[in-house]
Amino acid sequence: MNKNGYQQYKEQSVNTMTKGEMLLLLYDELLKRLMRAELALGKEDYETFTNSVIRCRDIVCYLRDCLDPQYAISSELRRMYEFFLYEFGRLEAGRNKEIIQEVRPLVTELRETFQEADKIAQY
Repeated sequence: MNKNGYQQYKEQSVNTMTKGEMLLLLYDELLKRLMRAELALGKEDYETFTNSVIRCRDIVCYLRDCLDPQYAISSELRRMYEFFLYEFGRLEAGRNKEIIQEVRPLVTELRETFQEADKIAQY
């Protein structure tokens, strides 16, 4: 498959995803970037670390900006996302792996919650 064909396939896949699938994809990417940041710290690859943290921040900002204020859960999620952003700032400034180890389980739990909600919504 050529590069242009692959790009078209990726775009079509994203365009046909449900909102739940897209949300899970964003959380998966967030978890992947946290792992990449942690590995980069271990290798003292600070450029990859910084890029990964920036991408984490971008994903969380996107999630926060997409919240619909008409739902009560949105204010709770907004506070959680603001906490993540604060922690990512601390992470980037201090290069402390423990922050990743504290945030990752929270992100994982949110992802699993949304996965369950998506399953329920499909029935």
